[in-house]
Amino acid sequence: MSSGSNGARRIALALRPSVVDSRVCRSCQQTLVRRDYTSAAATPLESTSSTINASPVHPVVSASHIINAGVLLSRPPQITRDLTPFEKSYFFYQKRLNERLALPFTKYFYFKPGTPADEDWKRRVRERQTPARDIGKYNAYSKDAWNDELLVGSKESEPEHMVEALVKDAEETANATSQDTSKKEEIPRPFPRVTEADTKGDQKSLNRLLQRTLYLLVQHKDGYWKLPSSPVETGEDLRMAAERTLAQSAGVNMNTWMVGYHPVGHHVYNARQPKPDQTGRTILGEKTFFMKGRIMTGQADLNGNVQNLKDFKWVSKDEIPKFVLREYWSNIRDMLAER
Repeated sequence: MSSGSNGARRIALALRPSVVDSRVCRSCQQTLVRRDYTSAAATPLESTSSTINASPVHPVVSASHIINAGVLLSRPPQITRDLTPFEKSYFFYQKRLNERLALPFTKYFYFKPGTPADEDWKRRVRERQTPARDIGKYNAYSKDAWNDELLVGSKESEPEHMVEALVKDAEETANATSQDTSKKEEIPRPFPRVTEADTKGDQKSLNRLLQRTLYLLVQHKDGYWKLPSSPVETGEDLRMAAERTLAQSAGVNMNTWMVGYHPVGHHVYNARQPKPDQTGRTILGEKTFFMKGRIMTGQADLNGNVQNLKDFKWVSKDEIPKFVLREYWSNIRDMLAER
């Protein structure tokens, strides 16, 4: 090695900050230590003077994060989402178009001319101007048949109005053909899309927000909310640790299914002041890897949990930011479904 290169190296080492300088952060200190090892390995031992002038090599401090297994337990949507106003108008338009183009079929295939059934059918058509029950006042065979669209905000395009029209027509038919005229026949209505848990705001119920995905959040005794998680124990993989975590946190009264063997996301928490554990290792914080799970039946139960949990909620993606910390939310939001 030439004297010129030795001189340049001495200048570079002199300008490098010391790893013991309090102004140098922990990450940079470890980077400087790795650079020292690299320099020592790359420099041939030609003379004692070059070795003495080299910066001293410091051992890397043993530091690491606690590895946690988290569970992203969800209940999938139970019903289809609500239609947009455009979708409602479009589907209603398709109904009237089908009435005009695809249904000009002779009624004599179903009703013999001159029979009471045929006369009843004619009466119904005169009343509602169409054989269909759920498309409003529309005659597909009149001179105004081309006018098969709706104005914005018309009630005829609402699914509730269509259902009520179909049920009412079925009740009239059932009462007209019933042998017992002393009581009125009632057709059961479909269950509402808004449940009692929605009206009461019960976030512990799984029977809410049926058109959205719900996620299980648990509250620690210290007050903060999170997804269920706990440290991975010796001999466990992430899936085994996630299943144990779920049993220890939310109880065993749930029939759940773990989706896959690989995490769907992770969250890193760096402590402001790292602390040593019982073995002398410096703990920098926690790294939580989340496994995806589904609840099939049952309900969460915190009675007898061993993770110091005091409450739980089933919430949608839009509701989670109200409970968790901002940094936590930024790390888990991409794991959650939009609906």
